[in-house]
Amino acid sequence: MAGRLGAALLIWGALSAPAQALFGDDEARKAILELRAKVAEMENRLREKDAELATRIERLEAANRAQLEFANTVDAQRKEIATLRGQVETLTNEVATLQKRNRDLYADLDGRLKSFEPIATTVDGKPATVDRAEQAAYDAALAQFRAGDFRGAAAGLQAFLAKWPKSAHAPAASYWLGNSLYGLKDYRGAIAAQQAVVDRYPDSPRAPDALLNIAASQVELKDTARARAALQKILADYPNTEAAKVADERLKALGRK
Repeated sequence: MAGRLGAALLIWGALSAPAQALFGDDEARKAILELRAKVAEMENRLREKDAELATRIERLEAANRAQLEFANTVDAQRKEIATLRGQVETLTNEVATLQKRNRDLYADLDGRLKSFEPIATTVDGKPATVDRAEQAAYDAALAQFRAGDFRGAAAGLQAFLAKWPKSAHAPAASYWLGNSLYGLKDYRGAIAAQQAVVDRYPDSPRAPDALLNIAASQVELKDTARARAALQKILADYPNTEAAKVADERLKALGRK
């Protein structure tokens, strides 16, 4: 602004000398006053322009600061969002892991509970309820017998009867124990096991077959009298069974000896 004022004064100085030479004092004064008025007007305009320019610059600077602050805010929010996304992903993975762990835990717990739940089955034609472990132990011992492992079957059946003496499978377990011992040529043990079937479970469909096996063991022990007694008991107590037909044939065979 000072530069502009100096330029205006130079113009005034240049014009003042000729004005005094060409015009009279009144005219010179009038010209000087007009020139001064123009200079003053120019200075006012310059000040207004400077003020307007300063205002615009201030507004631009304020806008720039606002934009910078906004950009910084946006950048900070982006970083925060990225951090939150990472945390969400971590939490999602943790939740998925926990859900899988819970499912596995519930499945394991359900399996364990089911192992203690009784199951409905049919034993010798009659409905019965047995524990899963009980059924599994009986099936395992019977599988050993069918595989020809009489010693393993005998051990399994003895353990079964000791643990579940009142099981619905007890008559059959004693019967197959007798057959296992017979396979091992332990005839006295076989007789004891089969006699338990006859004495404890006389109404069992296994009882007449148990008497047949007792008679067979007595024959192996050369005790024909007791063998005949066992066969005759079948005819007396279980006359209408397949075992009775076999007993009648064996009695005839023993009578011919």
